[in-house]
Amino acid sequence: MMRWVARARRLDRKWWDRALAAAFVLAGLIELFVNWDGDHELPAAVLGTVAYSALAWRRTQPVLAGVVMFACWSVTNVALGDIEGLNLPLVGILFTAYAMGAYTTGAWAVAAPFVLVAGMELIIGTFSDNVFTDYVFPPMFALIAWLAGRGLRTRARLTEELHEAAVRAQEAHEHEIARAEADERRRIAREMHDVVAHSVSVMVVQAGGARRILDRDPQRAVEAAAHIEDVGRAALTEMRRLLGMMHQADDDSGRAPQPTLRELDGLIARSRAAGLQVTLAVVGEPQELPAGKDLAAYRVVQEALTNAIKHAGAAPTSVTVRWKPSALELEIVDRGGTAMNGSNGSGHGLVGMEERMRLYDGSLRAGPISGGGFQVVARLPL
Repeated sequence: MMRWVARARRLDRKWWDRALAAAFVLAGLIELFVNWDGDHELPAAVLGTVAYSALAWRRTQPVLAGVVMFACWSVTNVALGDIEGLNLPLVGILFTAYAMGAYTTGAWAVAAPFVLVAGMELIIGTFSDNVFTDYVFPPMFALIAWLAGRGLRTRARLTEELHEAAVRAQEAHEHEIARAEADERRRIAREMHDVVAHSVSVMVVQAGGARRILDRDPQRAVEAAAHIEDVGRAALTEMRRLLGMMHQADDDSGRAPQPTLRELDGLIARSRAAGLQVTLAVVGEPQELPAGKDLAAYRVVQEALTNAIKHAGAAPTSVTVRWKPSALELEIVDRGGTAMNGSNGSGHGLVGMEERMRLYDGSLRAGPISGGGFQVVARLPL
């Protein structure tokens, strides 16, 4: 049974309208031949068949269907005999009135109730012995059917608009998810660049220094090798953490904590061990920062020192952290002869720093300075 119901629901609506019209034609002919008291049964049957057949296009041309039905019943009532004893014509008119409300748009929707009332008054006017209530109640019933159709159309339109809005919201949500995933990939790529570039730069400098002093100072060469091992292990730990983030691992126990500004001393020590003459100055009272801002500030200093190691050699470099009431300023200045802009590398360095600052409504200014060297100034609002 349910299978037949499912098949019936998949049928085109025009077949349902044709079936409805055929049912009305059959029932109307039976009622006509049983209750007709006139002499022109055959012409009345033809006009009745035409009137009921108009229900077949009640969805596509509802106003035209109503006009045809009103015309047929008016002609029948005037020329062939009284239809007042028939009940099915009123039912057919109510079906048509509902369709005129549910399936009309634009100018036809405005004209439909006037056509409906005019048609009902025309049919009633052809009856004999009418009273005032005959001109009121039948048109009122027809208007109620029209209003029911109009209300259903409004509800269907609202449902469709809500469905479209839900689809648009779903598409926007999926687009936002895709954008967030792309942003996350870029962030992880920057993290990988920061970690690997800094650690590898330190390891390369240490390895070069160890090679040069291996013959004359084996003890320092061993210390440099140990330092290379420590830096390599730290880099591997950080890389595992980042790869774990990319795979969205559920277990965070093996991940290293995010570095913060409180660990600048260790970063400065590693840079000094790599041969960079770097100093650190902290001005003002340090404040507690959100984790994201803290990490962004640390990465800016780390990237600037990495570039200094790669491009400025052993030039004197200063790192200044200024805590102000409304902002945190980071200034990294080297006095090397080559700008530390990363032009010889991947080019991600300054771009990554700028994106980090922009993420937190901050700013970054970087460029060569007079007398040689390079300066990076980052500002984070607090």
